[in-house]
Amino acid sequence: MMIHRLATRAFHSLDPEDAHTAALAGLKLGLGPWALVTDPILKVDLAPGLTLPNPVGLAPGFDKNAEVFGPMLRAGFGFVECGTVTPKPQAGNPRPRLFRLSEDRAVINRMGFNNDGLEAFAGRLAGRRWGVVGANFGANKDSDDRVGDYVIGLTRLWGLADYLTVNISSPNTPGLRALQTRAALDELLGRLAEAALALPADGRRPMFLKVAPDLEDGEVEQITAAVVAHGLTGLIVANTTVSRPSLRSRHAEETGGLSGAPLTDLSREMLTRFRAAAPPGLVLISAGGIGSGAEAYARIRAGASAVQLYSALVYEGPGLGAAIARDLARRLRADGFKTVQAAVGAG
Repeated sequence: MMIHRLATRAFHSLDPEDAHTAALAGLKLGLGPWALVTDPILKVDLAPGLTLPNPVGLAPGFDKNAEVFGPMLRAGFGFVECGTVTPKPQAGNPRPRLFRLSEDRAVINRMGFNNDGLEAFAGRLAGRRWGVVGANFGANKDSDDRVGDYVIGLTRLWGLADYLTVNISSPNTPGLRALQTRAALDELLGRLAEAALALPADGRRPMFLKVAPDLEDGEVEQITAAVVAHGLTGLIVANTTVSRPSLRSRHAEETGGLSGAPLTDLSREMLTRFRAAAPPGLVLISAGGIGSGAEAYARIRAGASAVQLYSALVYEGPGLGAAIARDLARRLRADGFKTVQAAVGAG
């Protein structure tokens, strides 16, 4: 653990995007931690056919191109979500587009869905052998039919991942968040449901919708109603924010999505709002501002069945997922819970 923390500090001497590239290279060489966490108390039956060894997941953005999900699973994450992937490869926005806000333990990114494209991504997923891996898919920036891009993604990824996430919440693809309106959601989710009916039944997997934390009054209820109406498994709450709480870093005014510690309160609030709007069977995964076992436990007690993190790794290193999972197990036992599910929504 110490050597990986030292390496994390050393990476801070590099440009953030170069540091991320170097981290991926190291993981591919087998230099990441090995710390599988399979404590029985942490096992979560998230949905039919989807069982997690522990509820601490790696959020998308770290492994955009499905290159290092194996090393990150070995590092102790209960599941890894790869992506966001788009049908065609795209370079994303011009650099610099990733900023560390070290004083705030935060990150701002305006990456713009840079990725190798659907074919390369699907090919890597097809070769996997173990672990729980999700696929997060979106639309190309220059697409004339964004809903059509999602249908292409669904079709190509069908049966290759353990679950699928429809990402309509990135602030870095102009107009993408407009898909969160009820009318747009009905069109998108309706077309996805129609496409799914034509695909082999044995490839069906749980599907989630990933939403933004920047929602107005009434939008939470409309989004929840659409997800229920179209038969999705649940929601991932939430992506990065375009809001700017009080920040100390010189990068505070950079455009893009803010993540990390300053997102904690907003993410908690959005989770609470979605839990209040959702029927009991709708699964919620909480993301945003999670960097400790205490925060992961708080999200579970607030109604999340699992959590995801990414930005905290920038400051704590790849062993953080395992550390949070172990701390979560201790907290569950200390409060007399025998399973994660028993603590979900316990207040």
